[in-house]
Amino acid sequence: MKVLILFVFIGIARSYVVVPTGQEPSLQLSKEEFDEFHLQMLEASKLTIVDMITAEGYPVESHYVTTPDGYILNIHRIPKGKNGKSNGKVAYLQHGVLASSTDWIVSGSGKALGYILADEGYDVWMGNVRGNTYSRNHTSFDPDTDSGFWQFSWHQIGVTDLPTMIDYVLEQTGADGVYYSGHSQGTTTFYVMTASSPEYNNKIKAHVSLAPIGFMNHMTSPLMKIMAFWEKPLTALLGLIGINEFLPSTGFLSMMTESMCSGGLGEVLCRNALFAVCGFSPNQMNNTLLPTIMAHTPAGAATKQFLHYAQEINSGKFRQYDFGKKLNKQDYGSSNPPDYDLSKITAPVYLIYSKNDWLSAEKDVEKLCTGISDCAKILVSDYSFNHLDYTYGIDAPSLVYNKVISLFARH
Repeated sequence: MKVLILFVFIGIARSYVVVPTGQEPSLQLSKEEFDEFHLQMLEASKLTIVDMITAEGYPVESHYVTTPDGYILNIHRIPKGKNGKSNGKVAYLQHGVLASSTDWIVSGSGKALGYILADEGYDVWMGNVRGNTYSRNHTSFDPDTDSGFWQFSWHQIGVTDLPTMIDYVLEQTGADGVYYSGHSQGTTTFYVMTASSPEYNNKIKAHVSLAPIGFMNHMTSPLMKIMAFWEKPLTALLGLIGINEFLPSTGFLSMMTESMCSGGLGEVLCRNALFAVCGFSPNQMNNTLLPTIMAHTPAGAATKQFLHYAQEINSGKFRQYDFGKKLNKQDYGSSNPPDYDLSKITAPVYLIYSKNDWLSAEKDVEKLCTGISDCAKILVSDYSFNHLDYTYGIDAPSLVYNKVISLFARH
C-alpha cells in the first residue's frame, strides 16, 4: 500500500506538471560511468546522518530525549566546524514534513546550512520530530503495529516535541537561548510552540523561518489542493483502512525511489513529483544529488500532519486540529477548533519567502507576519526559488543562508 501511494503520488505529479521543452535531463555519461555513479549514490544512501557528517570531517554527536507522552526523539549535533571556531552561540534547526535532520547537511560542506553555521562558530543542533526516520520510537507503542503511535499532527510536535528538544539543548549547553531556523513544518511548529507556551519566547534569541507556513488558503500546489478538496473523505477512508503513516523511509522504499530517480525518465518523474508539490524550479535542482535526497526523503510522517494542513487550506485559519463538531465540543468546548494566538509570539521573527513557493504564498506570509508583534519579511531575490530550494537549492547558500547568518548576528 505504501509503495502504491508513492507511485500514485508521482503519477499525479507527472500529469500536473510538464517539463518545458529543452529542460529535460539528459544523460551524458557512458554506461560504465553511469553504473559507477549509481553505485556511489547507492552506497551514499545507506549512510546515516552520523556517517555523512563524519565523512565530511566534522565532529558529530547523537542525543536522545523522551517526551512527556513517551516519544523518543533523536537530536543530532555538530558542536563545531572544521576550523574549531566557536562564537559561543547555539543554533537549533528544525526540518520540514516528511524530512529529517539530514536535510540540513545533505548538500555537503560549504553548501548545507548545518555545516555553514558550524563553520561560523555555532554549536549546531538538528532536531527530529516524532514519527520520522530517527524518531520512530516510543516507550510503549510499536510504530509498526500500534495505531496509537500515529495519533498526532503537527500540533503535538509544536506543543511537546519542540519544547522537549529545546529544553534538552539548553540543559546540555548551558545556553540561555537558541538561534532557531526552521523549514516549512519546522516553522509551523515554532509558531505553535511560542503561541501555545509563550514562556518559550524567552528561550529564542531569534527565529528565521525558511518557507514559512501558518495560513495556507492562498497556496497553489495542485496536489495539496486535491488533498484539501478530499480532506473529509480522506480522513474517513484512512481511518477506516488503518493507514496512519504517510510515506515512511524503509529500506525497500528508499532503494526503489533511488533507483527510480537515477537518470533518464526516472529523473524526470522524480523532479516532477517534487515540482508538482513545491513549484517548478529546474535551475536550482542539483540533479546529481537527487538520488541521495530521495534515498533519505521521505522520512515518514503521520497522515494527520497532512490532514491538518488540508484543514488549514480549507478554513483559511491557523488553528488546532479539527476533529469534527462532536469531538471538538469534547476537546475544545466549542464546535470549531481554537485559533493559535499569534499575538503571544514575542521572539524576533524573520520570514524568508519566495515568489515561486506553491506552499508558502506571499499573501499568507503577509497575514502571518501581521499577527506577530516582532516580525519582518525577506523576499528571496530569485523569483523562481521554490519550497524545497531552501534546503536543496544550488544557490541556497548565497540567496538564503547568508541572510540567516546576518539575521542571527543581529541578536
